[in-house]
Amino acid sequence: MDTVEELNGTYFYAGKSNLSAADLLFMIFCENTASQFGIGVADFGAVVAFVSGRNNLGTRGKFANTTKGTSYASKAARAVFKKSKFPFGISLPTWLGGYTLWTARRVMVRNIAPFVGRSIPLIGQIILASDVSQITYRTIREYNTIARGNDKLW
Repeated sequence: MDTVEELNGTYFYAGKSNLSAADLLFMIFCENTASQFGIGVADFGAVVAFVSGRNNLGTRGKFANTTKGTSYASKAARAVFKKSKFPFGISLPTWLGGYTLWTARRVMVRNIAPFVGRSIPLIGQIILASDVSQITYRTIREYNTIARGNDKLW
């Protein structure tokens, strides 16, 4: 048998036989996920960047209506950049208040440290979103080349 075949209305893929269409899709998804995250350091760095943005470190007292705690990324950026400001009074946008676009709000800052500390988790989110998009695209493309008739996704 080849690595991909059709047997009595079921599929044969990667050494597994009698796979339904859903089983085939799941197998392809798992293989694409393993190959995507097997690439190396970029994905590990993305996870670290994403997790470093959690505001679970205690801080001194803050004003009312502010986000409680601080993140490892923010603390490290403040240790490196201290109170340095962008030149010429430039303000750049950062995001506060959550991991999703619906819970986050944009804030303009002039200091380098909060900009860097809040941008590191955002970069991790972008890399992970890119990984998920690539895995999904490759899975659907490969599945549709193997699947027959009404089993194809679109």
